[in-house]
Amino acid sequence: MTTPVPAPAPQLRGVRVGRVLDVPVLVSPSWFLFAAFVVFSFGPLLAERYGPGRGYSGAGAFAVLLLLSVLLHEVGHCVVARAFGLPVRSITVTFLAGLTEITEPPQTPAREYAVAVVGPLVSLLLAGLAWAGSDLFAPGTLPYLLLTLAAWSNGLVAAFNLLPGLPLDGGRVLRSALWRITGDPDRATRAAAWAGRVVALVVVPVLLLGVLPAVGRGQVSIGSVLFAGLVSAFIYAGATATLQQARLTARLPRASVAALARPALAVPGDLPLAEAVRQAQSAAVRAVVVVDSAGRPSAVVSEAAVLATPEERRPWVPVASVARSLSDGLVLDPSLTGERLLEAMRRTPASEYVVVDGPDPAAGRSGLRVLVTADVAAAVAP
Repeated sequence: MTTPVPAPAPQLRGVRVGRVLDVPVLVSPSWFLFAAFVVFSFGPLLAERYGPGRGYSGAGAFAVLLLLSVLLHEVGHCVVARAFGLPVRSITVTFLAGLTEITEPPQTPAREYAVAVVGPLVSLLLAGLAWAGSDLFAPGTLPYLLLTLAAWSNGLVAAFNLLPGLPLDGGRVLRSALWRITGDPDRATRAAAWAGRVVALVVVPVLLLGVLPAVGRGQVSIGSVLFAGLVSAFIYAGATATLQQARLTARLPRASVAALARPALAVPGDLPLAEAVRQAQSAAVRAVVVVDSAGRPSAVVSEAAVLATPEERRPWVPVASVARSLSDGLVLDPSLTGERLLEAMRRTPASEYVVVDGPDPAAGRSGLRVLVTADVAAAVAP
């Protein structure tokens, strides 16, 4: 499964087990719970037939085979994405699936299709290899059973991932087709995400609790019902997150330094806070920037800190004491918009940023403005 995510990267979570094409490969802690479940549920069945030692070792080997299968599925996504020049943040194997995080969306429907479809194709290839490999062992032996199970599991992973709804690979295939037909990637994303909700609420329960038991590949039990519910919840949550991201993307043009930055009052750092507030109110501005003796900005006043200072103390408090010194990242380019603006803000989180437009003496302005994070959040909120 592939998921485009905004950059820059958050802290990667999981046990790092290596790198593929210089991309970190992680195993989520939830996978170890899944492995324990496989061993302690599958192990006793094998122990009855092959003895405790071989039985539990075989169950552990099957869990590792599943891990490698999911990992190779994700490596397929990673290889194709990197071939198209798309940056890949990480590969993570989790409780229910794998996740290849791509930090930029594919540029064309064809590339979207190629990146998405290669994962299921890898799983089908693994299913074929496992099925062919089982012929090397006598039926009924433990290696024969493990390879047969690996073949079936990889086939099911391929079929499951091709279901037409996000966040599954089939959802990205559907998105690429709708993108090609409509020419609108955002509209295609929303449609594929809604299809994912339908898959979660209708298709998965019907397949796991209806079709598979009917063809003798499962049974309806408390465990199967819980598993179907867990899978449905996983897909529904992923589809919902995709819809929310699509709505955010549609609102990103509203996030603009030019449109949102507030005019600012420039004051020296030793000016009493009460006087700075009075001058700002007189000038009808809602932001204050501390400047040095040469008029260069050196700090931005925190609105929260001002409000937290009691009025009776403000005449005795220098404005610099409620300001944050300007470091790299706190001065923004006035041309930033959309994702570039959000990326700059994520790199250096703060409540206020300074924008230097250049002095405009004819208009009586300092050329300084302040972008408030709360204003950006309000602009892109639903």
